[in-house]
Amino acid sequence: MTTTLINDELAQLKSRYQSFVNQGLKLDMTRGKPCVEQLNLSDELLNNLNHQDVVVAPDYRNYSPPDLLTGLPAVKTLFADVLCITRDQIIVGGNSSLNLMYDTIIKALIHKLPNQTKSWSEQGKIKFLCPTPGYDRHFAICESFGIEMINIPLTGNGPDMDQVEKLVGNDSSIKGMWCVPKYSNPTGESYSNDTIKRLAAMKTAANDFRIFWDNAYAVHHLDMEDQVEILDILSECTKAGNADRVFMFASTSKITYAGAGIAIIAANKGNHDWLVSQLKAQTIGHDKVNQLRHLKLLPNKDVFMQHMAKHAAILKPKFDIVNEVLSAELGTDGQFAQWHEPKGGYFISFDSQPGLAKKIVKMAQDAGVKLTNAGATYPYGKDPQDCNIRIAPSLPTVSELKIATEVLAVVTKIATLEH
Repeated sequence: MTTTLINDELAQLKSRYQSFVNQGLKLDMTRGKPCVEQLNLSDELLNNLNHQDVVVAPDYRNYSPPDLLTGLPAVKTLFADVLCITRDQIIVGGNSSLNLMYDTIIKALIHKLPNQTKSWSEQGKIKFLCPTPGYDRHFAICESFGIEMINIPLTGNGPDMDQVEKLVGNDSSIKGMWCVPKYSNPTGESYSNDTIKRLAAMKTAANDFRIFWDNAYAVHHLDMEDQVEILDILSECTKAGNADRVFMFASTSKITYAGAGIAIIAANKGNHDWLVSQLKAQTIGHDKVNQLRHLKLLPNKDVFMQHMAKHAAILKPKFDIVNEVLSAELGTDGQFAQWHEPKGGYFISFDSQPGLAKKIVKMAQDAGVKLTNAGATYPYGKDPQDCNIRIAPSLPTVSELKIATEVLAVVTKIATLEH
């Protein structure tokens, strides 16, 4: 484009931008919150128990007997069926898997992991590998404990395993790694079989290295006829002779009520027994009444997946409209931006030209469209390229998303042409 053409195009774009500003928009795409229609799918939770349901022996209103410390057997069976793992690997917690992750790191910092002579904190500075772009709350946990974070690029099939293997093989201070293996936040990619097998089998300089396997989107398909399936990391680790390499996490936060669901942690025997030994001192048991409520709503895997199909029917049109507007406004040749078209999960990863993400987010916010802060998908909030923006389509309506995405596209074009 000549300078004259660029200036003419900019003038038209700025006129469109001003029209958005004048509308007084108040649209929020900062986090992957379920919308009201999704939450309504689980409203049976409000009244699906009666007195007889909870007073059967044992009385679930009272303190838990020791054999229920790790959760109701039927709840563990349900999660085992859905996640394709075994029931004896599962510990049922409260409503938040993030809380379980935070808690597990505290335990490893203070208490020696199985077959170890020192806890993490007794070994000096520790580090975590962080596939990027990734989940900001994972990074916040590390930052809160002073754990050094190392960026690992994602490849479309999971983390760059050549880098991962080189780093963990040579540095004993690398004690952990975050993974969102399916419909990753925010790229939507899923780990390939080869990636999972290499993670399970790789040699590590630290014999107390752990992978934090956040399987948050295990059943969050956008098309129930086109589901991605991944290998079970727990069994792969056992096959590779590294049975205690992984802590797996999952929850119903985006399945039932985001603030009142059920979370689980799963691990092979060594890690499982280690967690239980500390759980005995930590709690008498998590909320069994809430576990019962969830069993009434989702009694088995078939009903569970029917429930997820209803979520998909609500979410897919939202993801589709974002892609349609971006394609129409920005084209698909990558001159202005590139973005992922995920098969599941809650996010779309959007990459502008380098150096423009902060400007784009600020301009969108000034027009009434709140996006996740630029840099949030990287440790310490620092995107080396200043290009990645996480789009969260779940909360707004389709019509609101259309407008919000048009704003994003317009400010992207303005920022790019001005640059």
